[in-house]
Amino acid sequence: MQNHYDALIIGAGLSGIGTACRMAVEMPNAKVGIIERRQAIGGTWDLFRYPGIRSDSDMFSFGYSFRPWHELKVLADGPSIRRYVTETAREYGVDKMVRFGLKTTDAAWCSQAQRWTVNCLEDATGKTLALTCRYLICCTGYYNYDQGYLPSFPGEARFQGTRVHPQHWPEDLDYRGKQVVVIGSGATAVTLVPAMANDAAHVTMLQRSPSYVFSVPGYDKLSAVLQHFMPKRAVFALARKRNIVIQRFIYKASKRWPGLVRSWLLSGVRKQLGEQVDMRHFTPRYQPWDERICAVPDADLFKALRAGKASVVTDQIDSFTETGIKLKSGQELPADIIVTATGLQLQTCGGMAIQVDGEAKALNELMTYKGSMLQDIPNLGYVFGYTNAPWTLKADMTASYLCRLFNHMKQNNLNVVVPRAPAGELQADETVLGSMQSGYIQRAAATLPRQGRNLPWRVLHNFERDQEMLLKQSLEDPSLEFRSA
Repeated sequence: MQNHYDALIIGAGLSGIGTACRMAVEMPNAKVGIIERRQAIGGTWDLFRYPGIRSDSDMFSFGYSFRPWHELKVLADGPSIRRYVTETAREYGVDKMVRFGLKTTDAAWCSQAQRWTVNCLEDATGKTLALTCRYLICCTGYYNYDQGYLPSFPGEARFQGTRVHPQHWPEDLDYRGKQVVVIGSGATAVTLVPAMANDAAHVTMLQRSPSYVFSVPGYDKLSAVLQHFMPKRAVFALARKRNIVIQRFIYKASKRWPGLVRSWLLSGVRKQLGEQVDMRHFTPRYQPWDERICAVPDADLFKALRAGKASVVTDQIDSFTETGIKLKSGQELPADIIVTATGLQLQTCGGMAIQVDGEAKALNELMTYKGSMLQDIPNLGYVFGYTNAPWTLKADMTASYLCRLFNHMKQNNLNVVVPRAPAGELQADETVLGSMQSGYIQRAAATLPRQGRNLPWRVLHNFERDQEMLLKQSLEDPSLEFRSA
């Protein structure tokens, strides 16, 4: 019984800890366990250690609703977020639930026993450990922790300098006084460039095409003032509500009036750069929110460009050379260090294999139910956040929904729940990440769960409608098949 749980959570990152905290409050008598491959709590925020690592969402809405972020820094650095998640786990007592150093390899459901058997590999010993549970909850995020995306570059073996990927940043990398080229234009690249610019000789951001970059205040001055007149908890609750409303308004406006929002975003960049940087480097070919918008605090990227400590080049790579990169245009970029901020490799449920009564389940052929469970898979929770808003908003609602569902089952002597979809519901050409055009999403399209034609089989990425669907709608649903003990 030591290795049997009522609910077993895979992953001790932001989603896993948040889900465990919800269960500690809403299912206090349940035996809950957490499996974590790494040796620390934090997930993404423990893995990534590159210079300047920070959130790309404001922390008031990115933080947990049940334990609000109580600092005035808007885009927090990685160590601060890691500390926040760890302290939350400790406060709710879920840090004691974590079993570290276990990689989940596969999970098998047995209908006769009405339970999951989860096989884990102990990193330290290489031994296999089997755990069992009634409910299995995947809080593994959406990308491969083992390796990021790294395209093959012509002539890359010729380069005599140092090449690093942000997902595996060497602790001892010394870039002081060095020529650095950062390949990429996403959130990681726009974070790395200003973070490295003060110490490097020069940092060049090499991009194939531009992204939208939006400056946000690094410090919440309004909340700082309000603390003199209101209780601290009320101030940060207000900041959270305010920022959620602003984010949702910008996203909705981007979809309704894309040209207007595009003009507004580009005018903000133009104001920051003046005449010193060519606007073509910050003028994307796509409309706002067809891909994520990159947020930078206090215009730090633009300041580094204006100061001449960094530069942007929009071109394609012809080949690596011994001393840098040769571009299609014929220009050569000298480099002592090349940082390949080329993105993530996506995967579902941490890459583990899933079987139901001996039948392997291909997750890319299944839909999600309310974005919280997987079609035809019993007693499996699937915690997946937003792509167009702070991840935690959706992850927290999903955790609340799962707690409601499991409590309902206990009260009604029900042991098993299976989402069942009607025939013809599957939209095989559309994934749960919807219409986002980001390269890392398009590359992984063949591996992700699918969308359905109608609710509850569609993933909305809509905060207001998800609140209604996950937190208010009845748990009784013809799409859910329940079985008693």
